[in-house]
Amino acid sequence: MLEVARDCIGALLVHEGPEGTVSGRIVEAEAYRGPEDRAAHSFGGRRTPRTEVMFGTPGHAYVFFVYGMHWHVNLVTGAPGQPQAVLLRAVEPLQGVELMARRRRMDARRRELTNGPGKLCQAFGIDRALYGADLCQPPLYLAPPPPGSPAPRVATSPRIGVDYAGEWRERPWRFFDADSPYVLRARRRS
Repeated sequence: MLEVARDCIGALLVHEGPEGTVSGRIVEAEAYRGPEDRAAHSFGGRRTPRTEVMFGTPGHAYVFFVYGMHWHVNLVTGAPGQPQAVLLRAVEPLQGVELMARRRRMDARRRELTNGPGKLCQAFGIDRALYGADLCQPPLYLAPPPPGSPAPRVATSPRIGVDYAGEWRERPWRFFDADSPYVLRARRRS
C-alpha cells in the first residue's frame, strides 16, 4: 500500500467520459492501511455497502461522497479481504483542461483546478457511477508516465484531515511531488 501510494506519484490518471477525455499526472496521494488504521474507512473491519469494494480485488476504484458535497476516489490496493486503499489527492492537468475548467467553473490556468481530492473528482467527472471501476482499463484508469518524463521528486508528510485518528494521524503516508504547484501546501514536510 505504501509502495503503491509512492508509485502513483508521476503516473497518469485518465478518464474517457461522454464529454471527452481528461488526464493528469498524479502529484499527491495518501495511503490507508485498513482495519488497524484509525484514519481508514475500514477501521476495525467496518464493512458496509460504502466500503465493500475495498474488500475485493486490488486495482478498483473506491469512490465515496464526503461532507455532503464532494466525491473522492481511491485505488484499492490490498489483497481480497484486506481493505487498503490509496486516496488520489491531486493531479497536474494534461489533457482536456478546458473541460476540467468548465466542470469546475473556473479559469483553466489556476492550480486550484485539481489540487485536492474533491476538486480532482469534479474536474475529472468522477462520481458514484465509477464506484468499483477497474482502474486498469477505460473509462477511468491509471497509466504509466510518458516515456522520457522526468522522475518526480517524491516527498512525504502526515496525511491531511485525519486529526481524529490519534497516533495514526502522524504517519508519513502522504506522498507528493515536491516540485508541483498542484500539491496542497498543508502539512508539507519531506
